[in-house]
Amino acid sequence: MSIGCKYGSHRVLEPAGVLPQPALRVNNDFSTLYDNEILVDVSALNIDSASFTQISQEAGGDLEKIAQAIMEIVAQRGKMQNPVTGSGGMFIGTVRWVGPALKDCPLRPGDKIASLVSLSLTPLRIEKIIKIHPEIDRVEIVGQAVLFESGLYAKLPQDIDEGLALAALDVAGAPAQAARLVKPGDSVLIIGANGKSGMLVAYEAKKRVGPTGRVVGAVLIDDPPGLLNELNLVHETILADATQALDLTRKALEANKGREYDLVINCVNVPNTEMASILPCRQRGTVYFFSMATSFTKAALGAEGVGKDIDMLIGNGYAQGHAEITLEELRENPALRRVFEERYV
Repeated sequence: MSIGCKYGSHRVLEPAGVLPQPALRVNNDFSTLYDNEILVDVSALNIDSASFTQISQEAGGDLEKIAQAIMEIVAQRGKMQNPVTGSGGMFIGTVRWVGPALKDCPLRPGDKIASLVSLSLTPLRIEKIIKIHPEIDRVEIVGQAVLFESGLYAKLPQDIDEGLALAALDVAGAPAQAARLVKPGDSVLIIGANGKSGMLVAYEAKKRVGPTGRVVGAVLIDDPPGLLNELNLVHETILADATQALDLTRKALEANKGREYDLVINCVNVPNTEMASILPCRQRGTVYFFSMATSFTKAALGAEGVGKDIDMLIGNGYAQGHAEITLEELRENPALRRVFEERYV
């Protein structure tokens, strides 16, 4: 038997000794497979929002140039990892082969799954890009990918459309972390509250703060007007540009009766929003950066510079039970599910 490293280091080509995520190049030649790998025929990629936004802006919104950029990244790196943002995304596909060493693996050929690990570490080969859906960061492809022994995945549920499941599971880490972080009575500010992750986070936060808590959603454009309030996801919506920290902070504090927030969750997909997350947070409060556009340096030195003693958490896309929590939210809230179906399917 040919057994690879459970974390996938056997497919790293450059530099030697690192794991697949920080690697510059991984081996995406699937003519030879390891006995503890899973081969999947991939039908669609959900590109990380920060990554797709950067690629689209670089390409001037031209779909052919976006497709060319994605093909070039995968050809150069063997994985879909944006060299500017460092982020990837996830895929959906159909299992073709399960390595014989994975005796406890419940998957069988023909099972439809969504990957729950980033494309930034997943060996990927794209034969053809069929269609790009820029409004939802999705790319339909013909291709294959390999999941390692440690790789996470979810079988696609029968009661939820594939596209809807892909959209929700792409950001599943955010609502699961919100479920852990939000406590009864908390005041919570969600920046980017009308995006995919923002709405799911808002639903979880509103449910958990209880009658004595408060949830405020900050959005750049309230489209359609009043959506978050109609869906009962927030107590109040404010219009603010998250790259303008002082203006957002002023509006956020006004919406919370002048008080700073116990918890701030950043769900935006553009850079330079660190200080808009830090300034409204109270001393010894918590900021959760789910955004992949976050700069650790700007956040750490920025908090120090304004004298904020706060806990800052990195948006790990994995939390135990995150797939189940996220899909259950859509089942619990039919109105939110309809919005996801209209926007992301």
